Amino acid sequence: MPDAKVFPLALHVCAALIGVLTTLVPATTPAAADPFADAVAALNADGFSAKQEAVHALAALDDPRALPVLQAMLDGALYVGADGQRLVVGRDAGRRQLALADAVTGEDLGTVGSREVSRVRINNRLRTVLRSAISRLEISDPNPTARLDAARALAQQRTPETAALLRDALEREDDAGVRDAIALSLAQIELLSDDRATRLAALHRLSGAAAPEVRGLLLSLVRCDDDGTCAEPDEEIRAAAAAALAEMERRLALIEVGLTVFQGISLGSVLLLAAIGLAITFGVMGVINMAHGEMIMLGAYATFTVQQLFRSLAPPEWFDFYVVAAVPAAFLVAGAVGVAMERGVIRYLYGRPLETLLATWGISLILQQVVRTFYGAPNREVANPSWMTGGFEAMGGAVFTYNRLTIIVFAVLVLAAVALVVRYTAFGLQMRAVTQNRPMAAAMGIRSGWVDAMTFGLGSGIAGVGGVALSQIGNVSPNLGQAYIVDSFMVVVFGGVGSLWGVLTAAVGLGIVNKLLEPYAGVMLGKIMVLVLIILFIQKRPQGLFALRGRAAET
Repeated sequence: MPDAKVFPLALHVCAALIGVLTTLVPATTPAAADPFADAVAALNADGFSAKQEAVHALAALDDPRALPVLQAMLDGALYVGADGQRLVVGRDAGRRQLALADAVTGEDLGTVGSREVSRVRINNRLRTVLRSAISRLEISDPNPTARLDAARALAQQRTPETAALLRDALEREDDAGVRDAIALSLAQIELLSDDRATRLAALHRLSGAAAPEVRGLLLSLVRCDDDGTCAEPDEEIRAAAAAALAEMERRLALIEVGLTVFQGISLGSVLLLAAIGLAITFGVMGVINMAHGEMIMLGAYATFTVQQLFRSLAPPEWFDFYVVAAVPAAFLVAGAVGVAMERGVIRYLYGRPLETLLATWGISLILQQVVRTFYGAPNREVANPSWMTGGFEAMGGAVFTYNRLTIIVFAVLVLAAVALVVRYTAFGLQMRAVTQNRPMAAAMGIRSGWVDAMTFGLGSGIAGVGGVALSQIGNVSPNLGQAYIVDSFMVVVFGGVGSLWGVLTAAVGLGIVNKLLEPYAGVMLGKIMVLVLIILFIQKRPQGLFALRGRAAET
């Protein structure tokens, strides 16, 4: 057994070692304060001036966590927690409930009643400061779209600090579109500089811009009163501003023409979809179908029905594909109604154009009333799928919407599909034979009655497909087709009865002419002028732009 004196000696040795280690290892210091947490807490200061200073201090940290906090404050979603100290971000959770998250850590704090927290108050001046701070943070955002929006917003903050911020951002920016936006915003700020050379250089850069907001800035520099007093006393700067303004006006005029042409092509694509089916039925059978507009309307309501089915039966992620399913549905519905019309009424009225016109007009009224019975008289909204929503902005603020672009492409595809059917299928061959010489086609064994029914169904089905496109640019109503029946006949007569190329040329041409005339004559007077021009053209060339070939056409 060890000697009892050994244990006290060991205890003394351990105590001595602990003392030495204590002197060598420094005591643990208190955790350093978090500057971000302190800056966030300062947003709840008593006065608005103190809150502005807190916003500047938070933005100066260049901490990516500051952006959502400042955005929440601007949106009115920054609250003081129930303890009266912690700042939280609250989002509406329904039923007067707020889903809370800690403003500093982002920790989920659950939901509380909206009355259990109090909103951090801001005023208009503080909103301006917040927008400025958010733009300064977004100019360094990894998302190019956010940087682009920030560059445009910073153009309104015409201070030397903003100019320095934009210069730094311009040096590190690698996206061409964002670089152009930053350079444009920087030039607008430098235009107000006290340095003459800097202003002239800014005017030189602005001469290549086409932004409408810059136009007002240049106009303010060249404006002179009747007594000869000018807003800009420096004559050289006024001359440079006038030159830049003239160049900008030229660019904006070209952009306006391009946008008008796009709108004309967009209108032409709608007219094309509305007139393709009418050109086929009118060209083969010579039937003036006044119910053709109702085939378009049936296609639009078929689209609305498919949309409702997708909303109620399909998973939410499938909703964007309802338009794809609506195309064959609209074609089948309108085509079936067209075949029923031809077999039930129209085939008994061949060779009697007046009775056919009156009969189809009566059918159109019946179809409108049937739709009102099942769907009601009010307009029905058809939502765009996500891939057809929005658009993109080109030079000069010209916006090209995705739904219009999609309809243009869709119209071209429909025309190409019809051309392939007419040119390369047995049914298309028989249809062309009946079109060119009906008696000879019947003598060759072609069932002209069957061709008439299928052709009428094809034309009606294409009109239904046109209704799918029209539902994406406006509301659906029982009177939808009435707005396009007259324009469809004008396209068919002007392009040439039965000619697909004539329909394409006439639809695009009339669409562009209408859009070119609208700024000067208005919508209604512009259509009247187009109608007068078509009447004058038909007097000189009754067969239209593209005449049919064949003995029947020649006679």
